[in-house]
Amino acid sequence: MSPLPSSTGSVQIQQFYDKGLAHASYAIRSDRQIALIDPARDPQPYYDFADEHEAQIVAVIETHPHADFVSSHLEIAQETGATIYVSQLVNASYSHKAFDEGQRISVGTVELHALNTPGHSPDSISVLLLDELGQTRAVFTGDTLFVGDVGRPDLRESDAVGGHSRESLAAQLYHSTREKLMTLPASTRVYPAHGPGSLCGKTTSPDLDSTIGKEIKTNYALQPMSEPEFVQVLLEDQPFMPKYFGHDVVLNRHGALPFEDSIRMVPRLRSEDELEPGVLLIDTRPAEAFRAGHLPGAINLMDGGKFETWLGSLVGPQESYYLLADSQIALDTVIRKAAKIGYETNIKGALLTPREMTATSPVPDVEQVRRHPEAFTILDIRNPAEAREPLFENALSIPLPELRERTAEIPTDKPILVHCAGGYRSAAGSSIVQAALPEAVVYDLSEAVTSFQGQAVQ
Repeated sequence: MSPLPSSTGSVQIQQFYDKGLAHASYAIRSDRQIALIDPARDPQPYYDFADEHEAQIVAVIETHPHADFVSSHLEIAQETGATIYVSQLVNASYSHKAFDEGQRISVGTVELHALNTPGHSPDSISVLLLDELGQTRAVFTGDTLFVGDVGRPDLRESDAVGGHSRESLAAQLYHSTREKLMTLPASTRVYPAHGPGSLCGKTTSPDLDSTIGKEIKTNYALQPMSEPEFVQVLLEDQPFMPKYFGHDVVLNRHGALPFEDSIRMVPRLRSEDELEPGVLLIDTRPAEAFRAGHLPGAINLMDGGKFETWLGSLVGPQESYYLLADSQIALDTVIRKAAKIGYETNIKGALLTPREMTATSPVPDVEQVRRHPEAFTILDIRNPAEAREPLFENALSIPLPELRERTAEIPTDKPILVHCAGGYRSAAGSSIVQAALPEAVVYDLSEAVTSFQGQAVQ
């Protein structure tokens, strides 16, 4: 993003965007001082930015303890001497300064002011950027306000993360948007912590920044409505919650281990090493390679754009697993992705795929499926909102995040045909079913599913 000009100098807002987690973090630079907002697990890009501009990181602000990624706030503070600022409502166990409404931080010639904006979480803040003339230029909204959406209010219901009901947080979000954010000048730039595809919202726009004025006009959640109407609309059709979300909230309250140090602690195994029975195997190779040969019981979770999200959706936060890939570069990549959600400490061992892989997966005859779908038990593993329009009549619907716990519901009297919307999820889903039901014949419809879209097959 380009610098924002001011009367006596300039302030630069630099966005760092992680497409895999749809996460946006920010560096605010003024007079060789930098404040970071919601940094990702890997701190190196922020160090590089500071070095490039011969500036010092003096502040790290957390808008709330994040559920969907692990922050590097503690590591950056320990490395640079920067102060961590977070709401006192977080009850953070690391060294920090409280940053709540009425409190401010000076960074170069600008000031950052805290606004308490609960709703996504009870401890959420937004951060106002005021120039040296006291004019509000931007607001960093964390997970409170997105472009085209607002943060979901249903992530803090378990006792481990506070036991806050979704209805009460949704009501708080109604007031945070109307009484705090929507009262800002219409020209105020909006910089959220997430973009499209984030599971912290449901209808996020592809745009990565906006203005308060534009959001008031176009954001469904900011339109005129009563508080009960807002709560009802907001709670409808929220996406699933990955298994790792609560774990990351707790981890971020305490602060994670340094990124590179934690990655180096992952056990590296040789391909010929004996693996412990009963430990989950995550094979990250492409589906074709997996089908041609894999270790018995392995789950085929391909490395891709959403690998870390699906890893944290299928594997529990306390569950050990082996991580397999077909090259050292690919293995290093998936280890680093696992670390972005705090799952590197769960890795029992990381290894290249062995030469001897005795299990194979059959490939379906797509034309037979088209002519005789009744000859199969068809398993639709799409999300509930997707599955409202079935591609096959009488398909059994079990969303992928629930599949490992629900395989006993799947009849085995016919071959099982697993499908999703595009092929990525069905590779994982079919391997999960095959591992749980080894006597069944399990097919992955894979990318061929797209030829069935548009009309239900009777």
